[in-house]
Amino acid sequence: MNNVILIGNLTKDPEYRETGNGVCRFTVAVSDGYGDTESTSYIPVVVFGKTAQNCSKYLSKGRKVGVNGRIQTGSYEGRNGKVYTTDVIASRVEFLSSASNSSTSGEKPATDENEASQGYSQIMYDDLPF
Repeated sequence: MNNVILIGNLTKDPEYRETGNGVCRFTVAVSDGYGDTESTSYIPVVVFGKTAQNCSKYLSKGRKVGVNGRIQTGSYEGRNGKVYTTDVIASRVEFLSSASNSSTSGEKPATDENEASQGYSQIMYDDLPF
């Protein structure tokens, strides 16, 4: 089983490229532990299709998101030899903070039922099971 669930904040605005289907890349900062043992991991996320378009349109630096997907590893030849990559390929992205709660003043998330059915919905913190 290859399943990943992350909750964290975007470290910068998403990068979108139209590739026929569309691809969006962003990095999520995820904290682990607390107090003196707290650490932060920076996880690269890749999203495709309609979900990629919505992420590009509605997400911005500082927004809190929930990501569900799978880990994918790869490699390519760089200037100094082989470079290994690890990404989360997202199948679902949840907007966990509104645009007004983030550090930037982007557009508000869509409330259209069609976009919500694509895996986008606004979740209140009180609704989270933990």
